[in-house]
Amino acid sequence: MHTLILSISFSVAVSVFLKLARRCDVRIEQAILVNYVTACLLCLWLLRPPLATLFDQSATVWIILGLLGVLLPTVFLVMAAAVRQAGIVLSDTAQRLSLVIPILAAFLVFHESLSGRKALGIVLALGALACLLKRTPTGTAAAPSLGERAANNAAGSPRARWAWLSLLGVWVGYGTIDILFKQMARTGARFTSSLLLSFMLAALLMILWLAARRTAWHARSLASGILLGALNFSNIYFYIRAHQTYPQNPTLVFAAMNIGVISIGTLVGAGVFRERLSRANLAGIALAIGAVVLLFPR
Repeated sequence: MHTLILSISFSVAVSVFLKLARRCDVRIEQAILVNYVTACLLCLWLLRPPLATLFDQSATVWIILGLLGVLLPTVFLVMAAAVRQAGIVLSDTAQRLSLVIPILAAFLVFHESLSGRKALGIVLALGALACLLKRTPTGTAAAPSLGERAANNAAGSPRARWAWLSLLGVWVGYGTIDILFKQMARTGARFTSSLLLSFMLAALLMILWLAARRTAWHARSLASGILLGALNFSNIYFYIRAHQTYPQNPTLVFAAMNIGVISIGTLVGAGVFRERLSRANLAGIALAIGAVVLLFPR
């Protein structure tokens, strides 16, 4: 059970890092670059992918890897924006609700059967997402001024619009990444090899993007990326270990991970960072947990 607890804790810790990044003068795009370099090194050390055949991949796998190389850092940046604009609670919940996207794809694109239980879970998940996106609060602890309240509450205000879009981006982005990893698994590619290659491509594309922007490198941001990479990879590593610990009960791992992140993220966001949640947001969190329960893999 400790592997599950550690995976949940590191997942929430990533969101806490993203929440504190701006306050600590961390330039998140540089931290994300070093995060992927760190993840590559940890993947080599702990997962030991077969290096002799690392680049012996089919054309289909390389296409998927290319998409992952673009999506992984892009969605990480979107997640950072969501945590900053909407808070840890709603961002973590939106990320976990992304599990409904590969289920929808399986039904709509790959023509798999859809049970009544899954259909109800999808309805609850979409309802939860609608509740999360409704009048997203700013997530700041300090009470806003009268002018700020008017700006934040105004229909279509830039801050509210960015919060809405970033949460939607988190949901679609992580769901798409999940689909790509599942498709890669169907091709027979080894998970450890595909994980390392996707990290390597993400790091390379981040370097090229930052170089094209003539980025002024920032020592604190680069150093903090090591911490971000350790947290991010530890979440993945202990999730894998949890599946290895409970090979006959993947449902337990799936459910505990998703419900655990939503629950602990809510406690940390609302309890530590005083993120304000509307009644609709609270209803969305409850619906999200219900959706996860219904969408347990059977």
